[in-house]
Amino acid sequence: MAKQLEKVYDPKQVEDRTYQFWLEKNYFHADANSEKPPYTIVIPPPNITGQLHMGHALDNTLQDALIRWRRMQGYEALWLPGTDHASIATEAKIVEAMRKEGVTKEEIGREGFLERAWEWRRQYGGRIVSQLKKLGSSCDWERERFTLDEGCSRAVQLVFQRLYDQGLIYRGNRMVNWCPTCNTSISDAEVEYEEQDGNFWHLLYTVKETGEQLELATTRPETMLGDTAVAINGDDPRYAHLHGCHVILPLLNKEIPIVCDEHADMEKGTGVVKITPAHDPNDFEVGERHNLPRVRVFTYDGHMTGAADKAAADELFRTGKAAAGEPEVLDCGKYAGMTTKEARKAILADLEACGALKSVEPLRHDVGTCYRCHSTIEPMVSKQWFVKMEPLAKP
Repeated sequence: MAKQLEKVYDPKQVEDRTYQFWLEKNYFHADANSEKPPYTIVIPPPNITGQLHMGHALDNTLQDALIRWRRMQGYEALWLPGTDHASIATEAKIVEAMRKEGVTKEEIGREGFLERAWEWRRQYGGRIVSQLKKLGSSCDWERERFTLDEGCSRAVQLVFQRLYDQGLIYRGNRMVNWCPTCNTSISDAEVEYEEQDGNFWHLLYTVKETGEQLELATTRPETMLGDTAVAINGDDPRYAHLHGCHVILPLLNKEIPIVCDEHADMEKGTGVVKITPAHDPNDFEVGERHNLPRVRVFTYDGHMTGAADKAAADELFRTGKAAAGEPEVLDCGKYAGMTTKEARKAILADLEACGALKSVEPLRHDVGTCYRCHSTIEPMVSKQWFVKMEPLAKP
């Protein structure tokens, strides 16, 4: 008597057993010595920061369909599986888990943290592989890789050295997105923008030659200590008489030039813009065009720079060890050691006291945050490695 079909399909009774049968029969294994035409897909390795999501399910289903189709066409089809260490994203997850235990990286040291990282990989890397198998992914599991495996690490080192020898990789001081909590630069793609309440603080800078006051607005008044110029549009008739003049930077009583640059929009605000080349991407470009000094006023952990920071930077310049484009560092005096938020409050109070704060205009604006820890991103000139993409993009 034929067995009656169940009214409802139960995947547990079928899929695990069928998948195990496929594995035992070695159906997913690709023979490197086969005479069949090869067809290979290297799986975009999922991060070991948690578990798979719907995007992984869709992407891997498409890859699986292609691999199975090619197998049926007679190709020696290899779907190479693996997982990615995800670098600082994984570090952030581990640090968060440790924080719940009341433990810090500094307390357990480098070796202790690395052991935690490998334990995380064993736990979550295994979960991801199990999820891929649950999807029925026809990967060659004998070839599973991890991006920190010795072979992968060695390949990265070799390619890095090769590109460096070819002049395609270089190290330089450029504007980056800096996370003061993770203490690292992050890519543009890793910056998440959050709409937040903020203000336009309208400041007054006095023109040295005429005594008149120029009004400009900023959302980051704590950066004004690093201003090295004020920009106006060269075609703006309101300021034609100020070409070649200077302003006195409030609080520091420092003389900085007025430059003519298209970055100053005649139709926006007063048409006057403060220029902080070390802490704003647009200002960095203005600084490049006008050969302005770069003055860094933030430490890499989000505090205002002080005497020790300045002394260390000055020593690099004195001994000739400063790299091209290395920014100067300001001793922020009474503000040194403050967080950027604390400094903002103190600087605004002092600007108001000296009559340089004209008004405050509330606004809602997008603020760049770190996708890992959600701290506010601080644009900063930093020495980083870069790849010259133009030569690589050529056919």
